[in-house]
Amino acid sequence: MVAAVAIAGFYDLNQINEIRLYFDQPNWDEILDSLYAAGEEGRLIGDAVINGRRFDSVGVRYKGKSSYNPARRKNPFNIKLDYIIAGQTIEGHGTLRLANVYKDPSFVREVLSYEIARNYMPAGRANFTNIYVNDTLIGLYTNCEDVDKLFMRTNFYCDENARFKGQMKDSVPMIVWKYLGQESTPYLGYYELESDSGWNQLINFLDTLNNHTLHTEQVLNVDQHLWMLAFDILMVNLDAPINMPQNFYLYRDASARFNPIIWDLNENFGAFRDLVGTGQLTLSQMQQLNPFLRLNDPNYPIVSKILSNPRYRRMFVAHMKSIISDWFANNRYQERAEEIQGLIDSYVRADPNKFYTYNDFLNNITRSVGSGPLAIVGLTELMNPRVNFLLSLPDFQAPAPVIEDVFCSPAQPAPNTTVDFSARVTGSDSVFLNYRQNPGLKFYRTRMFDDGQHNDGAAGDGVYGVSVRLGTGECHYYIYAENSSAGSFYPERAEHEFLVLPLAGQVVINEIMADNVRTVQDPNGEYDDWIEFYNNSSAPVNLDGYLLSDDSLDFAKWSFPDVVIPPQGYLVVWADNDLSQPGLHCNFQLNRQGEQVLFSDPDGRRLDWVVFGPQSADISFGRYPNGTGQFILMDPTFMRENASGIGMNEQVAVERRRFFQGAFPNPFRDATVLCYILPVNAEVELKVFDVSGRQVWVSKENLPRGTYTVKFPYEQVIPAGVYFAHLQVRYNVRNEVFSENLKLILTK
Repeated sequence: MVAAVAIAGFYDLNQINEIRLYFDQPNWDEILDSLYAAGEEGRLIGDAVINGRRFDSVGVRYKGKSSYNPARRKNPFNIKLDYIIAGQTIEGHGTLRLANVYKDPSFVREVLSYEIARNYMPAGRANFTNIYVNDTLIGLYTNCEDVDKLFMRTNFYCDENARFKGQMKDSVPMIVWKYLGQESTPYLGYYELESDSGWNQLINFLDTLNNHTLHTEQVLNVDQHLWMLAFDILMVNLDAPINMPQNFYLYRDASARFNPIIWDLNENFGAFRDLVGTGQLTLSQMQQLNPFLRLNDPNYPIVSKILSNPRYRRMFVAHMKSIISDWFANNRYQERAEEIQGLIDSYVRADPNKFYTYNDFLNNITRSVGSGPLAIVGLTELMNPRVNFLLSLPDFQAPAPVIEDVFCSPAQPAPNTTVDFSARVTGSDSVFLNYRQNPGLKFYRTRMFDDGQHNDGAAGDGVYGVSVRLGTGECHYYIYAENSSAGSFYPERAEHEFLVLPLAGQVVINEIMADNVRTVQDPNGEYDDWIEFYNNSSAPVNLDGYLLSDDSLDFAKWSFPDVVIPPQGYLVVWADNDLSQPGLHCNFQLNRQGEQVLFSDPDGRRLDWVVFGPQSADISFGRYPNGTGQFILMDPTFMRENASGIGMNEQVAVERRRFFQGAFPNPFRDATVLCYILPVNAEVELKVFDVSGRQVWVSKENLPRGTYTVKFPYEQVIPAGVYFAHLQVRYNVRNEVFSENLKLILTK
């Protein structure tokens, strides 16, 4: 077994990768064409040098449908790093998928689309890669993260369940998610099984969706599906299951629900114009594409069985409005597209096999390239009129409920106690709390009341409440409210984003390090993986018999000895699979490519569960705020209080939510733009510090709810280096303060 090779930032958009493939056969292109024609996914064996690291005996084939052509020099690649040598991976991925930027003069469609999608649903990472074969430059490709077991484990906390890829074989009718009977044969033209089994589960899902629609939520993650529909229809992504029975995955999670996952976004933003049943759309038809496309089409249960439900329709509109607000109403998508083009400009210019000219690359963000039905529409040429059209429709103009003042009591409840949830809501007929205590399972929905009998204040005062008895583990929750015309979520990106209610008085996993190169040594002088625990309670806890594991099928993998963790104290277990050493050493190691850690009581009841993705050397993954917050990447704080990137420890309230949307670009040469979102009116203080803690910039003002961008540095010159932006938000309601931090890198 060969250890996985870690290449930091392989999917980081700020990095342009380089892949050099070496084949002994000079006619390698002809061989790859022959393998493609055979249709059995055979591979040509060669070596790869990726960002300077050598990978031996990789398997290479061409991929794609319309993007592949044997007459082309620049065809899309599928590279299997572990084809011969097991365990040979990059950041845990054994397969690399390189798209040739076909039908996209702008070069940004796929990468920008994935970046937008990741704000609302599980979606792969993507950046750019220059590919050489036998030291000859083939061109610049998009590098899209594979939807594999690691992706499932990272996003759904399990990886062995049924997984399918939507496909379209020749001559099959254009139908999407129709029920075709109990035998699997009719489905072979539409789905490719990528797990060991699953046909029975898929057929049951399709049977329920089509024939027992009232039970759809039992077999489908409806909210994630609504986000995908909103994404595809908003951006006229017609090479997707709203139109074609392909370019998506389905994965069955631990709640026995299938989750749709977007895939292959190179023709997003209207690059594919052929609407099944209509033909090639004009620019005007794309700009005014019906947001309820396929609502009444029996061949598309993927839409018709969902949006015919009035509540789902309102949720769908709310989700689409959120994407519009975040990216399009403020023109952020165009700014981001131009920033991405700036990163790749010289590489596009040097690409000897690009499908369009360099001038086409520069122009396609704002205007069409080519003419007639095969013209590739400009991004802003499509989206600016489209957004205006959508926002003029009655469903999008209907007044939506306003959700504010979300509150929990107690703020840090003990396990197995009752919690009162409340929210002030105006303009609503119905309000619901959605909550879960296991990140791998679904949210449960329960109605909230304004009747004076559910710890909601006085009847009819606009405050809705409900009491819920919680078990163990932190609670994730969000609010949904609706009237007869519109719906609203709080936070707006729910349920992909949610609020967190930590439980008090319990021992939790507080910090882990899965790639300890030189941070801290164990008592034997070895740099081993470690897991830190923190006791949130005011009393010592004896952990004798408590259980620790990295395997959800074997939660009792290692048992704690007779050891006490003091109140508000820390305890570290070395994860080095070496029980011969004195002290706390468990019988497994952490996988730096990502896995899980489970902590249970002596009876096997799970107390805490952490799932992490690929880790970087000497960067830890810890709770912030210490002991109660969500896990974030941070500078390690071994056996001491977890801190933010600049060591500030502001008190963060229970309803802490993400305000920072990022810095674009980051790293940057001259200036970057900080973007943040306020869900309600607030007093905002934004400060920037250098690495020594010296304040170099500050802004303070009262702002209404909305999305804001701030340029940094503004009209000043500062030296290259690392900076930290600190955002403090003080809500006018209840005078609560929330804080977030963001790392910035200025290059010269």
